[in-house]
Amino acid sequence: MITLNRVGLCYRMPKDKIQSMKEYLVALARGRLRYNSFFALSDVSFSVGRGEVLGIVGSNGAGKSTLLKVIAGILTPTSGELRVKGRVVPMLELGSGFDDDLTGRENIFLNGAILGYSEQFLRERFDEIVEFSGLYDFLDVPVRNYSSGMVMRLAFSIASMVEPDVLIVDEILAVGDARFQEKSYTRMLELMHRGTTVLLVSHDLGQIRRLCDRVLWLDGGRVRRIGDTQEVCDAYAKASSGK
Repeated sequence: MITLNRVGLCYRMPKDKIQSMKEYLVALARGRLRYNSFFALSDVSFSVGRGEVLGIVGSNGAGKSTLLKVIAGILTPTSGELRVKGRVVPMLELGSGFDDDLTGRENIFLNGAILGYSEQFLRERFDEIVEFSGLYDFLDVPVRNYSSGMVMRLAFSIASMVEPDVLIVDEILAVGDARFQEKSYTRMLELMHRGTTVLLVSHDLGQIRRLCDRVLWLDGGRVRRIGDTQEVCDAYAKASSGK
């Protein structure tokens, strides 16, 4: 379902401190812009089969979220080859597609449209989305009055309604209170059991051990290790503890 062959992503950052757009344009016109190259991903190669759950671990800044955004099509790699088959649903930065001035009801249709759902599909699943979120009493309240936990609950409820071929998940199973976390975990298991291919980033190694068939360890934008879940998690935990 997913194949990466020597994928890299390089950012160019200006060496000079530029204070305004005018300074930037003048430097650009005179050919005086100088850049440092920063490789967020370097020479990343792996594949994921249909129905497989791949965990991705690594320290902050290792490139985990960048990798997910590349696979989701949000970022374009600067080198290498990427192939992804089927419908991809990324659960990244939940709630980022919400309009704070609109109500929860209105944001269900707005956010659902951003995720590629049709209005008919959203109307058919509307009651299920609301029931899963548990936000019955707040549907007609502007989202700006929601707590961050309420926003995450509504966003997860919308995003998890579809049955994707590939599901990309970045640290979202800690959404809401303990009861909603359990519901989220159960919904993820349902999707996995239906044959959805899942990429899961989490700092919770217990969660990775329970859910994943294999684990990819990223370090400095490179694949440090990929393989058996328990072996990679053990090696990563040992390296993280400094032992």
